[in-house]
Amino acid sequence: MSQQAPAKLKATIIAAHGRHYLAEAGGVKLQCVTRGKKTNVAVGDIVDVTMTSPDQGVIDKIDERKTLLYRSDQYKSKLLAANLTQLFIVVATEPGFADDLVSRSLVAAEAAGIQARLILNKTDVTESLARTRERLQPYASLGYPVHEVSAKAHPDQALAVLKPLLAGQSSILIGQSGMGKSSLINLLVPDADIAVREISAALDTGKHTTTFTRLYQLPELGAGSSIIDSPGFQEFGLYHLSEGMLERAFVDFAPYLGHCKYYNCRHLIEPQCAILAAVADGKITKMRHTLYGQLLHESSQTLY
Repeated sequence: MSQQAPAKLKATIIAAHGRHYLAEAGGVKLQCVTRGKKTNVAVGDIVDVTMTSPDQGVIDKIDERKTLLYRSDQYKSKLLAANLTQLFIVVATEPGFADDLVSRSLVAAEAAGIQARLILNKTDVTESLARTRERLQPYASLGYPVHEVSAKAHPDQALAVLKPLLAGQSSILIGQSGMGKSSLINLLVPDADIAVREISAALDTGKHTTTFTRLYQLPELGAGSSIIDSPGFQEFGLYHLSEGMLERAFVDFAPYLGHCKYYNCRHLIEPQCAILAAVADGKITKMRHTLYGQLLHESSQTLY
């Protein structure tokens, strides 16, 4: 009697820890591994899985990605998520947020072709609100929407703001620790804590660890709606972006690109540079140009 061939499925990767992955296919969760030592699978990837038991499988192939968000340092890159359509940077009235992380996240989103938005959380902390709004104004003036919420003090209002933005989108929340990302996730996904415990058990990462990226489907918001929660991180390295990618990832540079005297202008010290002229005229902020110079320097340091 011939043996039945192992079942093959299309699944979505919903969590990753080391070389262990959790995939979901039709509401069923599968523990998956890759063939060999490959670790190039990201949360949000659509994959072909060959079943090896009712709840386990091997990842054979990753479908072509629409987008891929990642950060990198001098030595290696770290995939954050695949097939995203938008990125939310969560900041709060307190503790203070780092402009550097916000700015880098916006550049990463532009380079990956993902819509970026900012969420200002904890707006009930009124004594810091005016100052925080002021700090966010430069991003709003670049065209990045800022949405104000207070996840804990006014949960219903927060849901009313966020749900329309999330409908039909594959979104990721990123931000430093302490900005209230967990409160937002718990608001949007009431069973998130239970899901995290299940995922931790399935990935064998210990009872309390939540330091992995994970995807939650949001079926009540319509087909294709999902939100990815990422661990809070303090740094967002972009060593993988080339010079050309960098200059195009700064939306404020767009009107001036191609107008420099030299076609290979790096926009740092060159004469008759349209970008430097725009900085001098106050059309591009010094903070943004300084970040550009920093990222350009980093991209020349890569060792991988």
